[in-house]
Amino acid sequence: MNFDLTEEQKMIKELARKFADEEVAPGARENDLYARFPMDLPKKMAALGLLGGPIPEKYGGAGLDYICHAIITEEIGRACSSIRTFTSAQVSLVEISILKWGTEEQRLKYLPPLCKADIIGCFGLTEPNAGSDAGSLSTTAVFQKDAWVLNGTKTWISNGGIADIALVIARTGKEKHEGLTAFLVSKDAAGFSTKNIENKLGLRSSNTAELIFDNCKIPRDAILGGLGDGFKIAMSALDNGRFSVAAGCVGIGQACIDACIKYAKERIQFGKPIGNFQLVQDMIAKMVVDTEAARMLVYKAAYVKNKGLKSTLETSIAKYFASEMAMRAATDAVQIHGGYGYSNELPVERYFRDAKCATIYEGTSQIQKLIIGREVLGLKAFE
Repeated sequence: MNFDLTEEQKMIKELARKFADEEVAPGARENDLYARFPMDLPKKMAALGLLGGPIPEKYGGAGLDYICHAIITEEIGRACSSIRTFTSAQVSLVEISILKWGTEEQRLKYLPPLCKADIIGCFGLTEPNAGSDAGSLSTTAVFQKDAWVLNGTKTWISNGGIADIALVIARTGKEKHEGLTAFLVSKDAAGFSTKNIENKLGLRSSNTAELIFDNCKIPRDAILGGLGDGFKIAMSALDNGRFSVAAGCVGIGQACIDACIKYAKERIQFGKPIGNFQLVQDMIAKMVVDTEAARMLVYKAAYVKNKGLKSTLETSIAKYFASEMAMRAATDAVQIHGGYGYSNELPVERYFRDAKCATIYEGTSQIQKLIIGREVLGLKAFE
Protein backbone atom coordinates (compact mmCIF):
# COMPACT_ATOMS: atom_id res chain seq x y z
CA MET A 1 0.00 0.00 0.00
CA ASN A 2 1.49 3.32 -1.13
CA PHE A 3 0.19 6.62 0.22
CA ASP A 4 2.51 8.75 -1.90
CA LEU A 5 1.15 10.60 -4.90
CA THR A 6 2.86 9.94 -8.20
CA GLU A 7 4.70 12.76 -9.94
CA GLU A 8 1.76 13.15 -12.33
CA GLN A 9 -0.71 13.33 -9.45
CA LYS A 10 1.44 15.93 -7.68
CA MET A 11 1.58 17.99 -10.86
CA ILE A 12 -2.21 17.77 -11.29
CA LYS A 13 -2.72 18.82 -7.66
CA GLU A 14 -0.50 21.86 -8.12
CA LEU A 15 -2.21 22.77 -11.39
CA ALA A 16 -5.73 22.37 -10.00
CA ARG A 17 -4.92 24.21 -6.77
CA LYS A 18 -3.39 27.15 -8.65
CA PHE A 19 -6.41 27.35 -10.93
CA ALA A 20 -8.84 27.13 -8.01
CA ASP A 21 -7.02 29.83 -6.05
CA GLU A 22 -6.55 32.22 -8.96
CA GLU A 23 -9.64 31.69 -11.13
CA VAL A 24 -12.38 30.14 -8.99
CA ALA A 25 -12.06 31.43 -5.42
CA PRO A 26 -11.85 35.18 -6.17
CA GLY A 27 -15.32 35.29 -7.73
CA ALA A 28 -17.02 32.69 -5.55
CA ARG A 29 -18.60 35.13 -3.07
CA GLU A 30 -20.14 37.43 -5.67
CA ASN A 31 -21.25 34.57 -7.90
CA ASP A 32 -23.00 33.05 -4.89
CA LEU A 33 -24.50 36.40 -3.87
CA TYR A 34 -25.99 37.04 -7.29
CA ALA A 35 -26.72 33.39 -8.15
CA ARG A 36 -24.54 33.81 -11.23
CA PHE A 37 -22.75 31.00 -13.04
CA PRO A 38 -19.43 32.25 -14.46
CA MET A 39 -19.70 31.15 -18.09
CA ASP A 40 -16.04 31.95 -18.75
CA LEU A 41 -14.72 29.30 -16.36
CA PRO A 42 -15.55 26.11 -18.34
CA LYS A 43 -13.34 27.15 -21.25
CA LYS A 44 -10.51 28.07 -18.87
CA MET A 45 -10.83 24.71 -17.12
CA ALA A 46 -10.92 22.86 -20.43
CA ALA A 47 -7.76 24.58 -21.66
CA LEU A 48 -5.89 23.01 -18.72
CA GLY A 49 -7.44 19.56 -19.17
CA LEU A 50 -9.55 19.89 -16.02
CA LEU A 51 -12.81 19.01 -17.80
CA GLY A 52 -11.66 15.76 -19.35
CA GLY A 53 -9.50 14.19 -16.66
CA PRO A 54 -10.49 10.50 -16.87
CA ILE A 55 -11.43 10.61 -20.58
CA PRO A 56 -8.82 9.02 -22.92
CA GLU A 57 -6.79 11.37 -25.10
CA LYS A 58 -8.33 9.68 -28.15
CA TYR A 59 -11.62 11.40 -27.26
CA GLY A 60 -10.17 14.76 -26.28
CA GLY A 61 -9.55 14.05 -22.61
CA ALA A 62 -6.40 14.06 -20.49
CA GLY A 63 -6.25 10.31 -19.89
CA LEU A 64 -5.78 10.72 -16.14
CA ASP A 65 -6.54 8.15 -13.46
CA TYR A 66 -9.29 8.47 -10.86
CA ILE A 67 -6.93 9.68 -8.13
CA CYS A 68 -6.21 12.66 -10.38
CA HIS A 69 -9.93 13.08 -11.01
CA ALA A 70 -10.49 13.14 -7.23
CA ILE A 71 -7.68 15.65 -6.73
CA ILE A 72 -9.07 18.00 -9.38
CA THR A 73 -12.57 17.75 -7.92
CA GLU A 74 -11.32 18.31 -4.36
CA GLU A 75 -9.36 21.41 -5.30
CA ILE A 76 -12.26 22.93 -7.24
CA GLY A 77 -14.61 22.04 -4.35
CA ARG A 78 -12.25 23.70 -1.89
CA ALA A 79 -12.68 26.97 -3.78
CA CYS A 80 -16.35 26.74 -4.76
CA SER A 81 -18.83 23.88 -4.51
CA SER A 82 -21.01 25.41 -7.22
CA ILE A 83 -18.21 25.13 -9.79
CA ARG A 84 -17.45 21.65 -8.48
CA THR A 85 -21.11 20.73 -9.09
CA PHE A 86 -20.81 21.93 -12.68
CA THR A 87 -17.65 19.85 -13.08
CA SER A 88 -19.23 16.75 -11.57
CA ALA A 89 -22.22 16.92 -13.90
CA GLN A 90 -20.08 17.58 -16.96
CA VAL A 91 -17.39 14.96 -16.34
CA SER A 92 -18.70 12.30 -13.96
CA LEU A 93 -22.35 12.10 -14.97
CA VAL A 94 -22.21 12.87 -18.71
CA GLU A 95 -18.72 12.30 -20.12
CA ILE A 96 -17.92 9.07 -18.28
CA SER A 97 -21.40 7.70 -19.04
CA ILE A 98 -20.94 8.32 -22.76
CA LEU A 99 -17.45 6.80 -22.58
CA LYS A 100 -18.79 3.63 -20.95
CA TRP A 101 -22.12 3.21 -22.70
CA GLY A 102 -21.87 5.09 -25.98
CA THR A 103 -21.14 3.77 -29.43
CA GLU A 104 -17.83 4.75 -31.01
CA GLU A 105 -19.74 7.23 -33.15
CA GLN A 106 -21.32 8.81 -30.06
CA ARG A 107 -17.98 8.99 -28.24
CA LEU A 108 -16.32 10.74 -31.16
CA LYS A 109 -19.28 13.08 -31.61
CA TYR A 110 -19.80 14.18 -28.01
CA LEU A 111 -16.67 13.63 -25.91
CA PRO A 112 -14.20 16.00 -27.62
CA PRO A 113 -16.56 19.02 -27.47
CA LEU A 114 -17.53 18.17 -23.89
CA CYS A 115 -13.88 18.01 -22.84
CA LYS A 116 -13.19 21.32 -24.60
CA ALA A 117 -16.32 22.94 -23.08
CA ASP A 118 -17.57 23.63 -26.60
CA ILE A 119 -20.78 22.06 -25.30
CA ILE A 120 -22.13 21.60 -21.77
CA GLY A 121 -23.96 18.50 -20.57
CA CYS A 122 -26.48 17.64 -17.88
CA PHE A 123 -27.95 14.43 -16.46
CA GLY A 124 -31.75 14.17 -16.32
CA LEU A 125 -32.93 11.55 -13.84
CA THR A 126 -34.87 13.17 -10.96
CA GLU A 127 -38.53 14.08 -11.46
CA PRO A 128 -41.06 15.95 -9.29
CA ASN A 129 -42.42 12.61 -8.05
CA ALA A 130 -39.32 10.43 -8.45
CA GLY A 131 -36.17 11.15 -6.48
CA SER A 132 -34.67 8.31 -4.47
CA ASP A 133 -37.04 5.86 -6.20
CA ALA A 134 -35.62 5.96 -9.73
CA GLY A 135 -37.82 3.04 -10.72
CA SER A 136 -40.92 5.24 -10.50
CA LEU A 137 -39.94 7.61 -13.32
CA SER A 138 -42.88 8.80 -15.40
CA THR A 139 -41.18 10.67 -18.26
CA THR A 140 -42.01 8.58 -21.33
CA ALA A 141 -40.33 7.94 -24.67
CA VAL A 142 -42.54 6.45 -27.37
CA PHE A 143 -41.26 5.44 -30.79
CA GLN A 144 -43.41 6.96 -33.54
CA LYS A 145 -42.59 6.55 -37.22
CA ASP A 146 -38.85 7.27 -37.35
CA ALA A 147 -38.34 9.19 -34.09
CA TRP A 148 -38.64 8.96 -30.32
CA VAL A 149 -41.16 11.30 -28.69
CA LEU A 150 -40.46 12.34 -25.09
CA ASN A 151 -43.03 13.69 -22.64
CA GLY A 152 -42.47 14.61 -19.01
CA THR A 153 -40.49 16.81 -16.65
CA LYS A 154 -37.13 16.44 -14.91
CA THR A 155 -36.24 18.64 -11.93
CA TRP A 156 -33.24 19.68 -9.82
CA ILE A 157 -30.97 19.13 -12.81
CA SER A 158 -27.49 20.62 -12.37
CA ASN A 159 -26.39 22.52 -15.53
CA GLY A 160 -29.92 22.01 -16.88
CA GLY A 161 -30.48 25.61 -17.99
CA ILE A 162 -27.07 26.02 -19.64
CA ALA A 163 -26.62 22.54 -21.14
CA ASP A 164 -26.36 21.84 -24.85
CA ILE A 165 -27.10 18.14 -24.42
CA ALA A 166 -29.01 16.24 -21.77
CA LEU A 167 -28.55 12.59 -20.86
CA VAL A 168 -32.17 11.74 -20.06
CA ILE A 169 -33.60 8.59 -18.50
CA ALA A 170 -37.14 7.90 -19.75
CA ARG A 171 -39.68 5.12 -19.60
CA THR A 172 -39.98 2.97 -22.73
CA GLY A 173 -41.72 0.01 -21.10
CA LYS A 174 -43.93 -0.91 -18.16
CA GLU A 175 -41.27 -2.77 -16.17
CA LYS A 176 -40.01 -0.80 -13.19
CA HIS A 177 -36.32 -0.97 -14.05
CA GLU A 178 -36.04 -2.83 -17.35
CA GLY A 179 -38.56 -0.40 -18.84
CA LEU A 180 -36.14 2.54 -18.66
CA THR A 181 -33.89 3.76 -21.49
CA ALA A 182 -31.22 6.48 -21.71
CA PHE A 183 -31.28 9.13 -24.44
CA LEU A 184 -28.98 11.94 -25.55
CA VAL A 185 -31.18 14.97 -26.20
CA SER A 186 -30.00 18.18 -27.88
CA LYS A 187 -31.23 21.49 -26.46
CA ASP A 188 -32.34 22.34 -30.01
CA ALA A 189 -34.77 19.40 -30.15
CA ALA A 190 -38.32 20.52 -30.89
CA GLY A 191 -40.45 20.37 -27.75
CA PHE A 192 -37.51 20.61 -25.30
CA SER A 193 -37.37 23.59 -22.94
CA THR A 194 -35.88 24.43 -19.54
CA LYS A 195 -36.85 26.53 -16.54
CA ASN A 196 -34.26 27.69 -14.01
CA ILE A 197 -34.78 26.93 -10.31
CA GLU A 198 -33.99 29.99 -8.20
CA ASN A 199 -33.53 30.91 -4.52
CA LYS A 200 -31.68 27.79 -3.38
CA LEU A 201 -30.18 27.49 0.10
CA GLY A 202 -26.75 26.75 -1.31
CA LEU A 203 -24.89 26.06 -4.56
CA ARG A 204 -26.38 29.35 -5.69
CA SER A 205 -24.00 29.92 -8.58
CA SER A 206 -24.55 26.41 -9.91
CA ASN A 207 -27.24 26.44 -12.59
CA THR A 208 -30.16 24.22 -11.61
CA ALA A 209 -33.22 23.77 -13.79
CA GLU A 210 -36.24 21.78 -14.83
CA LEU A 211 -36.12 19.95 -18.16
CA ILE A 212 -39.50 19.99 -19.88
CA PHE A 213 -40.38 17.61 -22.72
CA ASP A 214 -43.57 18.36 -24.63
CA ASN A 215 -43.83 15.95 -27.55
CA CYS A 216 -40.08 16.35 -27.90
CA LYS A 217 -38.87 14.55 -31.00
CA ILE A 218 -35.37 13.05 -31.10
CA PRO A 219 -33.69 10.74 -33.64
CA ARG A 220 -33.99 6.98 -33.36
CA ASP A 221 -30.21 6.72 -32.81
CA ALA A 222 -30.31 9.06 -29.80
CA ILE A 223 -30.39 6.04 -27.46
CA LEU A 224 -27.35 5.66 -25.19
CA GLY A 225 -26.64 2.01 -24.58
CA GLY A 226 -29.47 -0.34 -25.52
CA LEU A 227 -33.22 -0.30 -25.15
CA GLY A 228 -34.00 -1.03 -21.49
CA ASP A 229 -30.49 -0.15 -20.25
CA GLY A 230 -31.58 3.15 -18.70
CA PHE A 231 -31.62 2.02 -15.07
CA LYS A 232 -28.18 0.39 -15.35
CA ILE A 233 -26.81 3.52 -17.00
CA ALA A 234 -28.36 5.75 -14.33
CA MET A 235 -26.87 3.68 -11.49
CA SER A 236 -23.50 3.63 -13.24
CA ALA A 237 -23.64 7.42 -13.65
CA LEU A 238 -24.55 7.87 -9.98
CA ASP A 239 -21.55 5.77 -8.92
CA ASN A 240 -19.37 8.29 -10.75
CA GLY A 241 -21.37 11.31 -9.59
CA ARG A 242 -21.22 10.22 -5.96
CA PHE A 243 -17.47 9.77 -6.26
CA SER A 244 -16.97 13.36 -7.37
CA VAL A 245 -19.42 14.69 -4.75
CA ALA A 246 -17.36 12.89 -2.10
CA ALA A 247 -14.13 14.37 -3.46
CA GLY A 248 -15.73 17.82 -3.53
CA CYS A 249 -16.77 17.41 0.10
CA VAL A 250 -13.16 16.71 1.01
CA GLY A 251 -12.51 20.11 -0.55
CA ILE A 252 -15.14 21.69 1.71
CA GLY A 253 -13.53 20.06 4.74
CA GLN A 254 -10.10 21.33 3.75
CA ALA A 255 -11.48 24.82 3.11
CA CYS A 256 -13.00 24.83 6.61
CA ILE A 257 -9.68 23.76 8.12
CA ASP A 258 -7.76 26.45 6.26
CA ALA A 259 -10.24 29.19 7.23
CA CYS A 260 -10.38 28.14 10.88
CA ILE A 261 -6.61 27.89 11.33
CA LYS A 262 -6.19 31.40 9.94
CA TYR A 263 -9.01 32.88 12.03
CA ALA A 264 -8.04 31.04 15.23
CA LYS A 265 -4.56 32.55 15.05
CA GLU A 266 -5.81 36.08 14.33
CA ARG A 267 -8.86 36.39 16.60
CA ILE A 268 -7.89 37.61 20.08
CA GLN A 269 -10.14 36.99 23.08
CA PHE A 270 -9.24 37.04 26.78
CA GLY A 271 -5.85 38.37 25.78
CA LYS A 272 -4.77 35.57 23.45
CA PRO A 273 -5.60 33.96 20.09
CA ILE A 274 -8.68 31.74 20.33
CA GLY A 275 -6.56 28.96 18.83
CA ASN A 276 -5.00 28.63 22.31
CA PHE A 277 -8.31 27.46 23.76
CA GLN A 278 -8.81 23.73 24.09
CA LEU A 279 -12.37 23.62 22.80
CA VAL A 280 -11.40 25.51 19.63
CA GLN A 281 -8.52 23.11 19.10
CA ASP A 282 -10.94 20.24 19.67
CA MET A 283 -13.18 21.40 16.83
CA ILE A 284 -10.27 21.95 14.46
CA ALA A 285 -8.70 18.61 15.35
CA LYS A 286 -11.98 16.83 14.54
CA MET A 287 -12.10 18.62 11.18
CA VAL A 288 -8.58 17.49 10.37
CA VAL A 289 -9.22 13.85 11.29
CA ASP A 290 -12.60 13.77 9.51
CA THR A 291 -11.22 15.35 6.35
CA GLU A 292 -8.22 13.07 6.20
CA ALA A 293 -10.45 10.02 6.71
CA ALA A 294 -12.80 11.19 3.95
CA ARG A 295 -9.87 11.78 1.60
CA MET A 296 -8.61 8.24 2.16
CA LEU A 297 -12.09 6.80 1.50
CA VAL A 298 -12.26 8.76 -1.76
CA TYR A 299 -8.81 7.51 -2.76
CA LYS A 300 -9.82 3.93 -1.96
CA ALA A 301 -12.85 4.28 -4.24
CA ALA A 302 -10.52 5.75 -6.88
CA TYR A 303 -8.19 2.77 -6.48
CA VAL A 304 -11.08 0.38 -7.16
CA LYS A 305 -12.20 2.46 -10.15
CA ASN A 306 -8.66 2.47 -11.54
CA LYS A 307 -8.75 -1.32 -11.53
CA GLY A 308 -11.96 -1.27 -13.55
CA LEU A 309 -13.92 -3.02 -10.81
CA LYS A 310 -17.42 -2.34 -9.52
CA SER A 311 -17.13 0.47 -6.96
CA THR A 312 -20.71 0.89 -5.71
CA LEU A 313 -19.86 0.00 -2.10
CA GLU A 314 -16.67 2.04 -1.91
CA THR A 315 -18.29 5.01 -3.61
CA SER A 316 -21.35 5.01 -1.34
CA ILE A 317 -19.15 4.74 1.75
CA ALA A 318 -17.06 7.69 0.56
CA LYS A 319 -20.08 9.78 -0.41
CA TYR A 320 -21.93 9.12 2.85
CA PHE A 321 -18.97 9.81 5.11
CA ALA A 322 -17.57 12.77 3.17
CA SER A 323 -20.88 14.61 2.82
CA GLU A 324 -21.73 14.22 6.50
CA MET A 325 -18.16 15.20 7.35
CA ALA A 326 -18.45 18.38 5.29
CA MET A 327 -21.62 19.32 7.16
CA ARG A 328 -19.93 18.74 10.55
CA ALA A 329 -16.84 20.68 9.52
CA ALA A 330 -18.83 23.62 8.16
CA THR A 331 -21.01 23.73 11.29
CA ASP A 332 -17.96 23.93 13.53
CA ALA A 333 -16.29 26.42 11.20
CA VAL A 334 -19.23 28.79 11.58
CA GLN A 335 -19.10 28.28 15.36
CA ILE A 336 -15.38 29.06 15.53
CA HIS A 337 -15.90 32.24 13.52
CA GLY A 338 -18.76 33.33 15.79
CA GLY A 339 -20.72 36.32 14.50
CA TYR A 340 -18.43 36.66 11.49
CA GLY A 341 -19.21 33.07 10.60
CA TYR A 342 -22.87 34.01 10.31
CA SER A 343 -22.06 36.69 7.75
CA ASN A 344 -21.07 36.29 4.12
CA GLU A 345 -18.16 38.59 4.81
CA LEU A 346 -16.25 35.34 5.33
CA PRO A 347 -16.73 32.14 3.28
CA VAL A 348 -17.59 29.64 6.02
CA GLU A 349 -21.32 30.41 5.89
CA ARG A 350 -21.23 29.50 2.18
CA TYR A 351 -19.43 26.27 2.99
CA PHE A 352 -22.21 25.52 5.48
CA ARG A 353 -25.00 26.12 2.94
CA ASP A 354 -23.23 24.27 0.16
CA ALA A 355 -22.37 21.26 2.34
CA LYS A 356 -26.02 20.58 3.13
CA CYS A 357 -26.86 19.82 -0.48
CA ALA A 358 -24.14 17.17 -0.61
CA THR A 359 -26.08 15.08 1.92
CA ILE A 360 -29.10 15.17 -0.40
CA TYR A 361 -28.24 15.04 -4.09
CA GLU A 362 -26.73 12.06 -5.92
CA GLY A 363 -28.52 9.92 -3.33
CA THR A 364 -29.30 11.09 0.21
CA SER A 365 -27.24 9.96 3.19
CA GLN A 366 -30.11 7.63 4.08
CA ILE A 367 -30.04 6.04 0.62
CA GLN A 368 -26.25 5.63 0.88
CA LYS A 369 -26.68 3.71 4.15
CA LEU A 370 -29.27 1.45 2.51
CA ILE A 371 -26.91 0.81 -0.41
CA ILE A 372 -24.07 -0.01 1.97
CA GLY A 373 -26.39 -2.32 3.92
CA ARG A 374 -27.50 -4.05 0.72
CA GLU A 375 -23.94 -4.55 -0.47
CA VAL A 376 -22.66 -6.05 2.79
CA LEU A 377 -25.77 -8.04 3.74
CA GLY A 378 -26.97 -9.11 0.33
CA LEU A 379 -30.48 -8.09 1.41
CA LYS A 380 -32.51 -5.32 -0.23
CA ALA A 381 -34.25 -2.69 1.89
CA PHE A 382 -35.66 -1.13 -1.29
CA GLU A 383 -36.02 -2.00 -4.96
